[in-house]
Amino acid sequence: MAEVRAKANKKVVLKDFITAGFPKESDMEVVTTDTVRLKVPEGSKAVLLKNLYLSCDPYMRSRMSKHDEPSYVPDFVPGSVITGFGVGKVVDSSHPDFKVGDFVWGMTGWEEYSLITETEMLFKIRYTDVPLSYYTGLLGMAGFTAYVGFHEICAPKKGEYVFVSAASGAVGQLVGQFAKLMGCYVVGSAGSDDKVNLLKNKFGFDEAFNYKKEPDLSAALKRLFPEGIDIYFENVGGPMLDAVLINMRTHGRIAVCGMISQYNLEKPEGVHNLFYLVAKRIRMEGFLVFDFFHKYHQFEEIIAQYIKDGKITYVEDKAEGLENAPAALVGLFAGHNVGKKLVVVSHE
Repeated sequence: MAEVRAKANKKVVLKDFITAGFPKESDMEVVTTDTVRLKVPEGSKAVLLKNLYLSCDPYMRSRMSKHDEPSYVPDFVPGSVITGFGVGKVVDSSHPDFKVGDFVWGMTGWEEYSLITETEMLFKIRYTDVPLSYYTGLLGMAGFTAYVGFHEICAPKKGEYVFVSAASGAVGQLVGQFAKLMGCYVVGSAGSDDKVNLLKNKFGFDEAFNYKKEPDLSAALKRLFPEGIDIYFENVGGPMLDAVLINMRTHGRIAVCGMISQYNLEKPEGVHNLFYLVAKRIRMEGFLVFDFFHKYHQFEEIIAQYIKDGKITYVEDKAEGLENAPAALVGLFAGHNVGKKLVVVSHE
């Protein structure tokens, strides 16, 4: 019987739950643990991956804290490997849908090799003629989130007025471009002048502003949307949401994707202008991309064609090496990233 090869496995673990505030690099640890067998267990339907790229995503902050009430994704387990979306190559498989050599994206571990036993959130990559790293963002969860949130939740029409917060991030940059492809007027907000320039000059937003330089957010929105906002793609929450509610048009739609301004607060900020939902008959709806996975292949086809036709511009912000993964994730909450933040574990 042939000997099964094994390798040491470097991984990122969470030391302990974070009670409040921004995550720190010291909350995580990069360790090289016991070896991983490069063979799936007999009789299982598991897939063994060599991880290539890992996605840094805002929702991961919530998983670093302990919740008395269960959230939509489980809390991380202190002392155990952090998990998130990533891209990998199949090293071994006993699952009929995944063969050795296939490239996949989905939920994996922040480690060099991951044994995936729950394969419901694993997708075979069908377009290998585009950069595989795009499946951490544009062709992965971020892109699919932008597409679903804008097209399914907002039901946009040509010529409508669209506002996107955190617009230079992985999701926001794509929402703006989808809106432009629909023939909408699009404005984005970001936290630096460089990001504002990126929105206007690279991503094709009609206008953009640095929210840190605006003493009155409502006045800024009124200046850029004199006729009001039809669609707001919500990524930040807090004072921005309050300002948007004042400036929405009748029968406007708000897709609530995330609220990154609130994730590190001990006590979330209140929203004071909710009555505008009534007065202006606004529909505000939260969504989870998981509910739309049955539409993923349809989305993948559309976006792959957009890429080939040069209709989509996409910016990645890569951190090289698993040892730099904690700093990459922490930097996300300080706004250090420009575009999609990801970690390169291996170039194959």
